[in-house]
Amino acid sequence: MCQLLGLNANTPTDLVFSLTGFSTRAEEHKDGFGIAFFEQRGVRLFVDPASAIGSPVADMVRRYPIRSDNIISHIRKATQGTVSLENTHPFIRELWGRYWVFAHNGNLVDYAPRLHASFRPVGDTDSERAFCWLMQELAKAHASVPTIEELTMTLRELVPQAAAHGTFNFLLSNGQALWAHATTHLHYLVRTQPFGQAQLQDEDLSINFAEQTRPSDCVAVIATEPLTSNEAWTAFKPSELKVFVSGAPLPLS
Repeated sequence: MCQLLGLNANTPTDLVFSLTGFSTRAEEHKDGFGIAFFEQRGVRLFVDPASAIGSPVADMVRRYPIRSDNIISHIRKATQGTVSLENTHPFIRELWGRYWVFAHNGNLVDYAPRLHASFRPVGDTDSERAFCWLMQELAKAHASVPTIEELTMTLRELVPQAAAHGTFNFLLSNGQALWAHATTHLHYLVRTQPFGQAQLQDEDLSINFAEQTRPSDCVAVIATEPLTSNEAWTAFKPSELKVFVSGAPLPLS
């Protein structure tokens, strides 16, 4: 299975600390690395079909701490589709005049939804097919940009249809919010005042966030498996969909 990493914050934040620990997991997930940073309505997208450990792209991102309030990163272990640039997550599409970014961890078996011309996969993964289908169905359900709450309700109706075909852990963002869905493994934490020391689980590296943040900062980090050993991560329930806004999960009825 692949590995997912996401960040949603109330202020532009860098992901260097988490990405350092996340990248070490590429020892077992060698089929591609990608990361997308939202900057207002724009997106910086970096993808490489090489392992995150040896990828010059991954090395550049770690050395160049881009700040963003919505970030999605992915380390691939291929289940469907060749190891190639077009099959490397995250994927990006436009809808309602905004970019949407998507990354998937899992395997959807016998998944071949009918797709319109507006949303078609470039590669041959189940992940990109699922993303195109979600974009297509969101466009059909709403004539113009809906609220985050309305989008979340529509996704709650759509996601089980794809998840019925297998494991559908994913991260999705349009730069306004970050949606996360778990079939199996997904965890999150929220860092807020008072900030403290964090120790990576996969590397001998720690950071004191009290020295790196302001009292008003609020940052949510979502990962397939917890990245730190001394913070309280919360596991998603099976089939749970959450939406994060301004660094915290949005309460939903």
